Amino acid sequence: MDDDKIVELYWNRDEAAITATSDKYGAYCLSISQNILGNREDAQECVNDTYLRAWSTIPPHRPAMLSTFLGKITRNLSFDRYKANRRDKRGGSQTALVLDELNEIISDKSSEAEFDRAELISAINRFLSELPQDKRKMFVCRYWYAYSIPEIAKRLEMTENNVSVSLNRTRQKLRNYLKERGFDL
Repeated sequence: MDDDKIVELYWNRDEAAITATSDKYGAYCLSISQNILGNREDAQECVNDTYLRAWSTIPPHRPAMLSTFLGKITRNLSFDRYKANRRDKRGGSQTALVLDELNEIISDKSSEAEFDRAELISAINRFLSELPQDKRKMFVCRYWYAYSIPEIAKRLEMTENNVSVSLNRTRQKLRNYLKERGFDL
């Protein structure tokens, strides 16, 4: 079903919107959540919560890209669940590694109190837009979808070492890029 039609179902408060969303984006959302959580049951709960959140958000919000909208909700819910699981000494996924890698760039000193979050997001987006497409895909796979190095290597038909080195260099470039723009890292 076309995304506009799915959004229209939500807008009309038609419960078929949930089924249509699940059919079209269920595997996509589950993949995002499972990469973050490393646990299928928790991931499935987050996906179900994604449908509920979409139901309560549309209307009044009308997403421009339904896939991105759902992916963002799933990702945020999954990170919330990850934090809760970690407090409970559970878990085991790529998330800790991904967060540690990004923490090298954006430390606790770089809190919302020290700079405007929107400016940081804008700077990161500009940085990503300037990257070659393969480097951008690699970065997004790792830091948005939380794919493991072997998964990225397989997807992009590269060696794991090449992916690892490339991500390390890209993180270093991002760090330098943000420092040049006045972000205290």
